[in-house]
Amino acid sequence: MPLGGAPHPPRFHGMMPVHGQPIQPEERTYRGADGTDLPMRLWRPGSGAPMHADGGRSRRTGEYPAASAAGSKNAAVPTLVYLHGIQSHSGWYEASSRYLAGRGVAVYQVERRGSGRDTAHARGHVDRAETWLEDVACAAEVARRETGADAVHLMGVSWGGKSALACAGHRPELYRSLILSAPGIFPKVDVALASKVRVGKCLMLGREMERFPIPLQDPHLFTETPDRVRYIAEDSLSLRHLTARFMFESRRLDGLAREAAGRVRVPTLLCLAARDRITDNEATRRLVYSMAARKRVRLYPEAHHTLEFEPDPSAYFADLVAWITAFEPQRTQRAQRKDKVNGQQQTADDE
Repeated sequence: MPLGGAPHPPRFHGMMPVHGQPIQPEERTYRGADGTDLPMRLWRPGSGAPMHADGGRSRRTGEYPAASAAGSKNAAVPTLVYLHGIQSHSGWYEASSRYLAGRGVAVYQVERRGSGRDTAHARGHVDRAETWLEDVACAAEVARRETGADAVHLMGVSWGGKSALACAGHRPELYRSLILSAPGIFPKVDVALASKVRVGKCLMLGREMERFPIPLQDPHLFTETPDRVRYIAEDSLSLRHLTARFMFESRRLDGLAREAAGRVRVPTLLCLAARDRITDNEATRRLVYSMAARKRVRLYPEAHHTLEFEPDPSAYFADLVAWITAFEPQRTQRAQRKDKVNGQQQTADDE
């Protein structure tokens, strides 16, 4: 079984690469903010040879044919750093990662400390919210060095979208664009008031490691696709409980993300599921529209929260590829010239 015993997520049949055999990820680690190792999955574009893990530890060696050790920016590989949600892990998002890699994008899936395959850190725990942002910055630095990209695209799903927005405000120079997929910035599902009171008491009494259940135990909150519901229910790597400290720092992250929205200038794609029971779509849309950034909002009419788990996510996957391609350097220069002619430096369209 993949990912240390977790079942495979059901495979979408459109996930063959453009050419060759199905692309498989490289399981590896990178050094996080505190110098400790964190899991990472690398999906290399196409079916080429493995690359050297500059800044991380890999079981393979080699390098991208398009990026020399000197890192030619003209030949840099389009690169995405991909953040999962609060309960999920990188294994939930294999289909989109494989699709993107099959269309020329290097995908770096970051496993949040204490989640998924990470066994080196306390499960469901963090010392402070800034550690999450710094871990992602470390991963982005690794991705930039290895691919020759001067900046990477940053994508976050659900809770990971909240983290991604805060990351873009924390180290904006690292990121070329931002993709928020059903982001958990304004959740419909919240921790019960009694639990919040208990969290506060735990922190005051020095019991920050006391654990609380994540209020997302019903797989139907994420999807109504039967095999995906079964996968979530049986997934041994899903996170089910959080420490009191994590819950407090996650609440702080809410504020960091909303503050970052006022500073973020990178192009932003917001993907929303019309039948989402976790994310408050209207509040999220208003926040993104308020941002002083080029943005696009895509609404998927029949979709549930985890767009990846729809019966046919091909339109969503194609939108991700189109977005990343549009904001690579050469395409961006052409778009800027076109916008200047049309007098439109920012766009926001809702479909």
